[in-house]
Amino acid sequence: MRMKKIISQVSVCFALLFVVTIQSCTKKLDLKPTNDVTSATVYANLAGYKSVLAKVYAAFALTGNQGPAGNGDVQGIDEGFSDFYRIFWEAEELSTDEAVISWGDVGIQDFHNMNWTANNSFITGLYYRCMYQITLCNEFIRQSADGQLAARNITGSDADQIREFAREARFLRAFQYWVMMDLWGDPPFATETTAIGGAPPPRIARGDLFTYIESELKAIGPNMPAPNTNEYGRADQGAVWALLARLYLNAEVYTGTTRYTDAITYSKKVIDAGYSLISNYAWLMRADNNLNTSSTGEFIFTINYDGLHTQGYGGTTFLVHACVGGSMPASAFGISGGWSGTRATKNLPDLFPDVTGTADTRSQFYTSGQNLDIKDVTAFTDGLGVTKYKNIKRDGSPGSSQDFSDIDMPLFRLPEMYFIYAESVLRGGTGGDVTTALGYINNIRTRAYGNTSGNITSTDLTLDFILDERARELYWEGFRRTDLIRYNKFVESSYLWPWKGGVASGTGVSAIRKLYPIPSREINSNTNLIQNPGY
Repeated sequence: MRMKKIISQVSVCFALLFVVTIQSCTKKLDLKPTNDVTSATVYANLAGYKSVLAKVYAAFALTGNQGPAGNGDVQGIDEGFSDFYRIFWEAEELSTDEAVISWGDVGIQDFHNMNWTANNSFITGLYYRCMYQITLCNEFIRQSADGQLAARNITGSDADQIREFAREARFLRAFQYWVMMDLWGDPPFATETTAIGGAPPPRIARGDLFTYIESELKAIGPNMPAPNTNEYGRADQGAVWALLARLYLNAEVYTGTTRYTDAITYSKKVIDAGYSLISNYAWLMRADNNLNTSSTGEFIFTINYDGLHTQGYGGTTFLVHACVGGSMPASAFGISGGWSGTRATKNLPDLFPDVTGTADTRSQFYTSGQNLDIKDVTAFTDGLGVTKYKNIKRDGSPGSSQDFSDIDMPLFRLPEMYFIYAESVLRGGTGGDVTTALGYINNIRTRAYGNTSGNITSTDLTLDFILDERARELYWEGFRRTDLIRYNKFVESSYLWPWKGGVASGTGVSAIRKLYPIPSREINSNTNLIQNPGY
């Protein structure tokens, strides 16, 4: 049974049981759920544990109840804005050459202008969203300890399944800590062993957090379900290896030490696990993209969305609606209307041989009534539309709702592993070879071109080519900021895009922008933390 269906069966009462009411902002990672009935009733048996696990997964797709007010309003952000993936996408994409947004919400233009402060409500919202999801994981892991199971007379296969659930929660926690390490560097740190109601959680240095994430993933990996054997949307060994590969690819940024050999090792483990590219790139972001999994697909781990059961204005609902406006026909996207928000800067379509997708089918842009050049970021007609996300099925029929998306969001898919392998080989990692790397890249390009006409030779396979190819394949999937930082092209003046740094032709900005600031309110309430330099 799909995890999407499991999530939809979690009743409102389970959602409410994990509300985190925060009276102040000092101890968010060591909080205990406020409903005293939780441990006595929800965790009474295997079914109860599975329902709570569904809530932990659902926190990636739903909004609400993570802010200081405890009502879904995060630091002044409307609840519809506080979905994890929506704010994560904005932090990773709007700050780069891949996307702009026309809206005037306070703080949203700061991303592309690269002039955000520690009081930016969107950065603050993402920070607290990550902390909230870590808190959910910590509590679930705490309640799954052997002593808790014994006290509840849960034994045998039921206890074994709950231990498996706890390993999945540890993966979800590791993923969220990776997000915090990547975006903020040195966040607060708490685990299931942190005392409830004690002192504010300590600060953990970025390098130490890297080591912790690595050790957690290696500890749980051997006992996770084999790739493609868990329920759809739940973590397995493939997801663990994929996060390790991503971690090692960026290790020099996080720790100052390269780990490209390890990146090759773990990307190859994923590649060899039985995933395969689907035949049509356009099917990746469609209403029935749950078909892109198992031995016939490339999705390794997804956030599951359902137009009837996970309704909200974040996630892929945001990605579909926000990119539609002007003369773009909403019905062609399976929605009732667009929000006239997101577009591409010219740097993105310029990476393709043409904007029509005639040669490279990954080139999915809407040009009618749109200007390639952006004279005014707030004008929706300035910048090409992106048609990658459509709430329609492979056969052209609409999703289950015209207001909310059925498109699942892959956090990991096979092409990323091909890129990690190839880049790590070129950067000097051992255990791989250029011939194999070239084959992986040409697999991606053969799918894109429909034949071998777009294939490259070994002399074409350079680091800059891989960066561009990552953009062609993975654009608008939440990778670009991290990629540009790894390539030293994010803040530097050596690579510019329209309105980078708030200047029409683009400009270099301070290196402090490689990290987001820890929210002011958090700094003021947790004296263990140190603000990132320059903020």
